Amino acid sequence: MTELLPAAVEPVVRLRVPTDEDAYAWHRVFDDPEVMAFFQGGPAELSVYHEFTARQRRHDAELGFCLWTLLDGDGEVIGFTGAQPWPHAWGPAGEIEIGWRLARSAWGKGYATAAARVTLERLRAAGVERVVAMVNTRNERSVAVTRRLGMTRAETYAIPGSGGQEGHCFRLDLSAGPLTLPAGRPGAV
Repeated sequence: MTELLPAAVEPVVRLRVPTDEDAYAWHRVFDDPEVMAFFQGGPAELSVYHEFTARQRRHDAELGFCLWTLLDGDGEVIGFTGAQPWPHAWGPAGEIEIGWRLARSAWGKGYATAAARVTLERLRAAGVERVVAMVNTRNERSVAVTRRLGMTRAETYAIPGSGGQEGHCFRLDLSAGPLTLPAGRPGAV
């Protein structure tokens, strides 16, 4: 006899526009070599996060979306998820990139996928028709998130200044109809 297992239920997530205080929280949760393994330069100085959160507030005010602060069910900052214009001259210049970065303690719990799905819903509501995700080819966890979102691998780019590393560009058309969300998914705010 086959045992039926309950469908996986994604965690409830909350996204908010980053505050000044979130610069400190992002600095704290990303000050981990494992978290930053696929980002050039590794953990960054606090001043980088002050500028980064300020830029995201500007994106939200001007575009209606940004890299939002990601909160767990208890209201603790566990990272960010959202979208922004691709910020580099190389790669998918001129496109909207969806992205996520989570504290090590939040890995493997479904937060990235759940928050990315909320992001995609918000982007579609804001009139964004297409998104990309740039993922270091060695970052298997993030590649898995793109698959769960239904994204398709399109191009591969050399990452400048990375010593030969490459990044896959994944694409998703948001104009094709409603997103298919898993059954039993609790509401996300």
